[in-house]
Amino acid sequence: MSASQTTVGRTREQMAERVAQDIPDGSYVNLGIGIPELVAKFVPEGRELIYHTENGLLGMGPAPTEDDGEPELINAGKRRVTLNPGASFFHHADSFAMIRGGHIDVCVLGAFQVAQNGDLANWSTGEEDAIPAVGGAMDLVAGVKTIYVITQHCTKHGEPKLVESCSYPLTGVGVVSRVYTDLAVIDVTPKGFQLVELSPGVSFEYVQERTAAPLLPA
Repeated sequence: MSASQTTVGRTREQMAERVAQDIPDGSYVNLGIGIPELVAKFVPEGRELIYHTENGLLGMGPAPTEDDGEPELINAGKRRVTLNPGASFFHHADSFAMIRGGHIDVCVLGAFQVAQNGDLANWSTGEEDAIPAVGGAMDLVAGVKTIYVITQHCTKHGEPKLVESCSYPLTGVGVVSRVYTDLAVIDVTPKGFQLVELSPGVSFEYVQERTAAPLLPA
């Protein structure tokens, strides 16, 4: 990735705000670790989104300021969070019952790779310092109704994350509905990756060059 690419397209917070715009009013939404956590900051005007974390909290608010917040009030990524009015706590077994029972409407996850058929790889690259286990991601992609991915379009080394087929261990097969990156919003369709919209100042050709699979124009 060139140095100039870091200034192209949406910032991480703008990506998170864009995801929130597509979540229907009244949805129960699980947020994964990393960029997905930023989505909790955004609830479009006139909507109520109920954010869920699998360690046992429904009604999660945005992260507090760096020196604020309760050290024991954390999300599944061990980051401090806040509570919205009406929030509730419960055992993580009950939390996974919500997930496995199909009671969560939308899940927003990060990704190492997304394949053109919707396969998701988001837990291990095989590196020695990689996360040692898949955590709750496999339950989420199997039990949640709609899976959104939010990720940088390329790795820090410039390698595309949107690919023809995943080379990393799979989290789920054919599970991703839509991908939000710094460069574009892209649907996963039976015909492959379908552009929904480009980020401001980004051209179709620029995105295709950084996508390791054919991209259908909007």
